[in-house]
Amino acid sequence: MSKQIKLRKGFDINLAGKPDRKIAEAAQPETFAYKPTSFHGILRPKLLVKEGDTVKAGTPILFDKKNDRVKHVAPVSGEIVEIRRGEKRKLLEVVILADRQMEYEAFTAHPEPEALSREAIVEHLLQSGTWLNITERPYGVVANPEVTPKSIFISCFDSHPLAPDYNFIFKGNDEYFQTGLEVLKKLTSGRVNLGVSGDSETLPMFTNASGVDVHTFNGPHPAGNVGVQIHHVDPIAKGEIVWTLNPAGVIQIGKLFREGKYDASRIVAVTGSEIKNPQYYKTYTGANIKNMIAGNTTSDHVRYISGNVLTGTRIAKDGFLGFYDQQLTVIPEGDYYEMFGWIKPTFNRPSFHRAFGLLSFLNPGKEYVVDTNTKGEPRAFVQTGVFEKVTPMDILPTYLFKAILAEDYDEMEALGIYELIEEDVALCEYVDVSKHDIQEILREGLDLLRYS
Repeated sequence: MSKQIKLRKGFDINLAGKPDRKIAEAAQPETFAYKPTSFHGILRPKLLVKEGDTVKAGTPILFDKKNDRVKHVAPVSGEIVEIRRGEKRKLLEVVILADRQMEYEAFTAHPEPEALSREAIVEHLLQSGTWLNITERPYGVVANPEVTPKSIFISCFDSHPLAPDYNFIFKGNDEYFQTGLEVLKKLTSGRVNLGVSGDSETLPMFTNASGVDVHTFNGPHPAGNVGVQIHHVDPIAKGEIVWTLNPAGVIQIGKLFREGKYDASRIVAVTGSEIKNPQYYKTYTGANIKNMIAGNTTSDHVRYISGNVLTGTRIAKDGFLGFYDQQLTVIPEGDYYEMFGWIKPTFNRPSFHRAFGLLSFLNPGKEYVVDTNTKGEPRAFVQTGVFEKVTPMDILPTYLFKAILAEDYDEMEALGIYELIEEDVALCEYVDVSKHDIQEILREGLDLLRYS
């Protein structure tokens, strides 16, 4: 049964640098990287390749020893030119020098997946690498193929700052998307749920998808977060499992079953106030950003973010996009001191607090240029009640964060930690006057429960 939900809590951060709805003409990157750091909970990755090996798109390159059925595969064909490690030899990136002409591993096509058993579908997804598109709640980790979720959720819009327009980047993939949904329907004992925006135009392939429940969400960010949508449609209780995907993952699964290949192609939004021509680029998962920013930034003193400004990851100017990221954001670096910046009212940046961001309330349509300066340093945990105003869920975030810091397992569970991952509390971090790493605190709590 479909629902229409109006959300009143939240906050839209209106930034300069929204992408134009056009595809840039740019050369494909020479190198791509597979980044195990994109996945939470991979503790013991085992490499299947070495430097100098050649791979095709879909060739297995590593697996996690704790779950060796899930294959991590190459996004493009080419030569493994570098394996980068960090502290304690932690595996960071497997870098591939891409072929000019893409070659694909051959997988069996199944254009009518409803005729297959659940076990056959699961095995096909695992061997092809497309299984990694499926994330499990609670904990926000790669889904466990040994369990059956009570439902599956797909958010068909993104409400983060400068987010890519799903109506633009997924247009024309109707058949692949519907085939992907047919596959997913075989994996759950419950329903497949789509969340669409009631505040903007939505592609017919989302609203007219067959055999699924379509729910409409109105309101500010985080209305597009799949965790918020789960909370209002089919909340997660202790012991329950829900799986989530991005539409890109559904389309990739559909391509696998219709064409028999692992297709990691995607359209990426290059955004931010420091980009001269913010627009979209056709590329593949794990792309090097060098060609996207060449001659396209206003200065060299900028921050490159794989993802959005709230939840993205800092990368170098010759870095690589993460597995799940369809956005590159470039904003000014904020490594300067501003006297009384933590308390001084301003007219040139957005703020949820009326005492600080006066103009953002008087002129809600204004686009702002923001940098990375936090205007202060971490302080005592001040209880202001502001977290509750940006969290459109029936939880008490202030008390939850304090329970995590106190390592109170029972209180964490009672206060709803199983429904959250980092993106669901990113706005809390943004509005926090105490400057705490709220997302990091939440992950510590999730890890405490998962590994206890």
